[in-house]
Amino acid sequence: MAAAFHPVALVTGASRGIGRTIARQLAAREARVAVHFHQNRAAAEAILAALPGTGHALFAADLTVPTAPEGLVAGVLRAFGRIDVLVNNAGIYELHAPGEVTFAEWQKRWDRTVAANLTAPAHLSFLAAQGMRRTNGGRIVNISSRGAFRGEARAPAYGAAKAGLNAFGQSLAKALAPERIFVFTLAPGWVDTDMAAGHLQGPRGAEIVRDIPLGRVATTEEVARAVVWLALDAPESMTGCIIDLNGASYLRT
Repeated sequence: MAAAFHPVALVTGASRGIGRTIARQLAAREARVAVHFHQNRAAAEAILAALPGTGHALFAADLTVPTAPEGLVAGVLRAFGRIDVLVNNAGIYELHAPGEVTFAEWQKRWDRTVAANLTAPAHLSFLAAQGMRRTNGGRIVNISSRGAFRGEARAPAYGAAKAGLNAFGQSLAKALAPERIFVFTLAPGWVDTDMAAGHLQGPRGAEIVRDIPLGRVATTEEVARAVVWLALDAPESMTGCIIDLNGASYLRT
């Protein structure tokens, strides 16, 4: 009897929030998870220890550094020999509304946000695809945002980067489909994470929830379920899709 196949999944930003839950749910589906983190090694080690199954590993990288994606993918390939799933989850959200920051602050936050939310996922996808070609294909799941469609008045770089990520994913889907590498994008709205807690528990928290017809923000478990489905189960013909997950707070036509 052939040994069971356990796909290797690289999840960026897996030490907290959505990424942590994605890693846990992928491991529950018998994937071997490459847990990426930036600074909080203690949190990443706690996640690693709690993952079901075996064969998981930690990888540290600051994805705003231009050389980091190449080092990260090379490390995962050395450890596992392959990458079957890439989940581009890591990202940052920094306020820099026009009129509220200096030009120097604007430039710094713009460059850092675009580097983390668009440039790094693009480079990681390119590099992971090289490995996937050698193993008869794979899947890439990008985590975007409803902000890509409705705009982010106080964080314009975030909205711009996520819109770029949407277009990038669709371009990559077209380019890689003949090689059986499939690309999917999930665009959540507000999600109950520690990164969002300051907003949800702040003075605008009630207003944010009122804007969601469902009456609540999404949970990390809901987002992770959608990601894992795209990563492991979604029909191949869905490649290039962008799926909304925002409680009907923003509906595209």
